[in-house]
Amino acid sequence: MARRFRVSGPNIVGDVIDGEALIIKLETGTYYSITGSGAEIWAALARGESTDEARATLLARYEGDPGEIGGAMDALIAELEREDVLVADPAVAGPPAAPDGLPPARIPFAPPVLERFDDMEAILLLDPIHEVDPTGWPAARPGD
Repeated sequence: MARRFRVSGPNIVGDVIDGEALIIKLETGTYYSITGSGAEIWAALARGESTDEARATLLARYEGDPGEIGGAMDALIAELEREDVLVADPAVAGPPAAPDGLPPARIPFAPPVLERFDDMEAILLLDPIHEVDPTGWPAARPGD
Protein backbone atom coordinates (compact mmCIF):
# COMPACT_ATOMS: atom_id res chain seq x y z
CA MET A 1 0.00 0.00 0.00
CA ALA A 2 1.33 3.41 -0.96
CA ARG A 3 2.14 5.85 1.81
CA ARG A 4 2.98 9.52 1.71
CA PHE A 5 5.33 11.41 4.01
CA ARG A 6 6.20 14.97 4.91
CA VAL A 7 9.14 16.58 6.62
CA SER A 8 8.28 16.33 10.31
CA GLY A 9 8.53 20.01 11.19
CA PRO A 10 9.54 23.52 10.21
CA ASN A 11 12.85 23.17 12.04
CA ILE A 12 14.05 20.50 9.63
CA VAL A 13 15.56 21.63 6.35
CA GLY A 14 16.93 19.53 3.57
CA ASP A 15 18.06 19.70 0.00
CA VAL A 16 19.84 17.57 -2.56
CA ILE A 17 23.12 19.00 -3.81
CA ASP A 18 25.30 17.12 -6.30
CA GLY A 19 23.59 13.79 -5.57
CA GLU A 20 23.78 14.12 -1.77
CA ALA A 21 20.80 14.84 0.45
CA LEU A 22 21.74 17.10 3.34
CA ILE A 23 19.18 17.32 6.13
CA ILE A 24 19.55 19.46 9.26
CA LYS A 25 17.52 19.48 12.48
CA LEU A 26 17.92 23.14 13.40
CA GLU A 27 16.74 22.64 17.00
CA THR A 28 19.45 20.10 17.83
CA GLY A 29 22.16 20.68 15.25
CA THR A 30 21.98 17.06 14.14
CA TYR A 31 22.52 16.72 10.44
CA TYR A 32 22.30 13.85 8.01
CA SER A 33 23.88 12.91 4.73
CA ILE A 34 22.33 10.48 2.26
CA THR A 35 23.99 9.74 -1.06
CA GLY A 36 23.09 7.85 -4.23
CA SER A 37 19.70 6.22 -4.33
CA GLY A 38 18.96 7.54 -0.84
CA ALA A 39 19.17 11.14 -2.02
CA GLU A 40 16.63 10.34 -4.70
CA ILE A 41 14.34 8.65 -2.17
CA TRP A 42 14.54 11.67 0.15
CA ALA A 43 13.83 14.12 -2.68
CA ALA A 44 10.84 12.11 -3.92
CA LEU A 45 9.24 11.73 -0.50
CA ALA A 46 9.97 15.32 0.57
CA ARG A 47 8.20 16.64 -2.54
CA GLY A 48 5.12 14.51 -1.77
CA GLU A 49 5.51 11.45 -3.96
CA SER A 50 3.98 8.28 -2.59
CA THR A 51 6.18 5.31 -1.77
CA ASP A 52 4.81 3.56 -4.88
CA GLU A 53 5.77 6.53 -7.08
CA ALA A 54 9.25 6.73 -5.55
CA ARG A 55 9.73 2.96 -5.90
CA ALA A 56 8.71 3.12 -9.59
CA THR A 57 11.27 5.88 -10.17
CA LEU A 58 14.00 3.81 -8.51
CA LEU A 59 13.11 0.68 -10.50
CA ALA A 60 13.27 2.68 -13.74
CA ARG A 61 16.62 4.20 -12.82
CA TYR A 62 18.52 1.32 -11.18
CA GLU A 63 19.41 -2.18 -12.23
CA GLY A 64 18.85 -4.68 -9.48
CA ASP A 65 16.41 -6.98 -7.78
CA PRO A 66 13.10 -5.12 -7.27
CA GLY A 67 12.72 -6.73 -3.83
CA GLU A 68 16.17 -5.52 -2.75
CA ILE A 69 15.50 -2.01 -4.05
CA GLY A 70 12.10 -1.83 -2.34
CA GLY A 71 13.51 -3.26 0.89
CA ALA A 72 16.37 -0.74 0.94
CA MET A 73 13.91 2.09 0.36
CA ASP A 74 11.66 0.85 3.18
CA ALA A 75 14.67 0.55 5.51
CA LEU A 76 15.73 4.14 4.78
CA ILE A 77 12.20 5.42 5.36
CA ALA A 78 12.08 3.56 8.70
CA GLU A 79 15.41 5.18 9.71
CA LEU A 80 14.16 8.64 8.75
CA GLU A 81 10.98 8.04 10.77
CA ARG A 82 13.01 6.84 13.80
CA GLU A 83 15.14 9.97 13.56
CA ASP A 84 11.90 12.03 13.42
CA VAL A 85 12.86 13.56 10.10
CA LEU A 86 9.90 12.21 8.10
CA VAL A 87 6.38 11.45 9.32
CA ALA A 88 3.58 9.64 7.54
CA ASP A 89 1.08 12.10 6.12
CA PRO A 90 -1.99 10.82 4.31
CA ALA A 91 -3.06 14.44 3.70
CA VAL A 92 -0.21 15.14 1.27
CA ALA A 93 -1.78 15.30 -2.16
CA GLY A 94 -1.17 16.64 -5.59
CA PRO A 95 0.79 15.48 -8.58
CA PRO A 96 4.45 14.68 -7.98
CA ALA A 97 7.09 16.81 -9.60
CA ALA A 98 8.91 15.11 -12.43
CA PRO A 99 12.48 14.12 -11.56
CA ASP A 100 15.12 16.21 -13.30
CA GLY A 101 18.19 15.07 -15.12
CA LEU A 102 17.79 11.30 -15.03
CA PRO A 103 20.29 9.60 -17.34
CA PRO A 104 18.84 7.42 -20.11
CA ALA A 105 20.80 4.32 -19.02
CA ARG A 106 20.05 2.41 -15.85
CA ILE A 107 22.82 2.20 -13.29
CA PRO A 108 23.64 -0.49 -10.70
CA PHE A 109 21.73 -0.15 -7.44
CA ALA A 110 23.52 0.38 -4.13
CA PRO A 111 21.45 0.54 -0.93
CA PRO A 112 21.23 4.00 0.62
CA VAL A 113 23.13 4.77 3.81
CA LEU A 114 21.95 7.43 6.25
CA GLU A 115 24.83 9.07 8.09
CA ARG A 116 24.08 11.02 11.29
CA PHE A 117 26.30 13.76 12.70
CA ASP A 118 25.92 15.63 16.01
CA ASP A 119 29.13 17.65 16.03
CA MET A 120 27.34 20.94 15.23
CA GLU A 121 24.78 20.70 18.05
CA ALA A 122 26.66 22.90 20.55
CA ILE A 123 27.34 25.57 17.93
CA LEU A 124 23.74 25.74 16.70
CA LEU A 125 22.37 25.82 20.24
CA LEU A 126 24.45 28.95 20.95
CA ASP A 127 22.36 30.82 18.38
CA PRO A 128 19.78 33.02 20.20
CA ILE A 129 17.12 32.04 17.67
CA HIS A 130 16.52 28.96 19.84
CA GLU A 131 15.47 31.20 22.74
CA VAL A 132 12.14 32.20 21.21
CA ASP A 133 8.53 31.38 21.83
CA PRO A 134 6.49 29.36 19.29
CA THR A 135 5.67 32.51 17.27
CA GLY A 136 9.34 32.69 16.27
CA TRP A 137 12.04 35.29 16.10
CA PRO A 138 12.27 38.01 17.42
CA ALA A 139 9.77 37.19 20.20
CA ALA A 140 11.79 35.92 23.18
CA ARG A 141 10.40 33.21 25.42
CA PRO A 142 8.81 34.56 28.60
CA GLY A 143 11.45 34.98 31.28
CA ASP A 144 14.37 35.32 28.82
